[in-house]
Amino acid sequence: MKTIDFSFIIPVFNRPNEIRELLESFLNLKGQYVYEIVIVEDGSNDTSETVIKDYETQLNISYYSKPNTGPGDSRNFGMQKANGNYFIILDSDVLLPPNYLTAVETFLNTSYYDCFGGPDAAHSSFSNLQKAINFAMTSFITTGGIRGGKQQVENFQPRSFNMGLSKKAFLASSGFGKIHPGEDPDLSLRLHQLGFKTTLIESAFVYHKRRISWSKFYKQVYRFGMVRPILNQWHPDSKSIVYWFPTVFSLGCIVSILLAIFQINLLLYVYGFYFALAFILALITNRNLAVAVQALWAIGIQFFGYGYGFLKSTFNLLILGRDPKEAFPELFF
Repeated sequence: MKTIDFSFIIPVFNRPNEIRELLESFLNLKGQYVYEIVIVEDGSNDTSETVIKDYETQLNISYYSKPNTGPGDSRNFGMQKANGNYFIILDSDVLLPPNYLTAVETFLNTSYYDCFGGPDAAHSSFSNLQKAINFAMTSFITTGGIRGGKQQVENFQPRSFNMGLSKKAFLASSGFGKIHPGEDPDLSLRLHQLGFKTTLIESAFVYHKRRISWSKFYKQVYRFGMVRPILNQWHPDSKSIVYWFPTVFSLGCIVSILLAIFQINLLLYVYGFYFALAFILALITNRNLAVAVQALWAIGIQFFGYGYGFLKSTFNLLILGRDPKEAFPELFF
């Protein structure tokens, strides 16, 4: 059994209100645990300094401010400053449930891993839009439910909104790279190459607010799609046909509409059945008609945004043979 001393690493960029809500959730954590919170201000204009002062007598907080170099580099900076031997990396837009640390420590003391990821969920206080996006991003019918389908998933690729990393693994890997998004699966894949194992801790979930507008959500999934072919190029063993599914789904949807113009409706019926099933599942999950309706829009945005980004990136890398940094400089810091 290993002694786990936790350091929470939280980069923040112009989101003081989110940091306040996150720190408030720390106050409700159950259990007698000794931990520190390392907050890294990544070149913000609207800083969290005043918020930090409101909590520094109640929580063990270290606060650093530096020029903007992106979330991956900010997490590395925080881990370099941290005192613990196990880092828990959070996004600023999450809330911790009271049993979070209990779930993490119990699991690691039973089955130690140098890297873990946890699922995300929608809090009851979230808006209907946030709940709809959460359904689209976590449901089995959209993403396979990998974030919470099994209690332990070997070689799981954690996401940095809720990710644990040992100091040993950080030192061996040098932490996150300069790409964003995609810095978290890139780190996971490099850790596998170094012989470290990763896993999913189902019970260590966080409440994740995600994007708060349709345009921001589209931009997010579009960038996710662009990043994946780059990761596949860097890590050929990670290639999988499943990454093509959003592109195929989107193109198939367009084809179904075109065929329907000529009274060929079978494919359109298939898509209609899928969205009807998604609506029913969203309604059962959230017990809210408005959320269920918006979930259909969120699913469409997710598939079309990711699918288009994936296809665009694949074309540039494989067909045109362009270098990722030259083709998509906005993805690199």
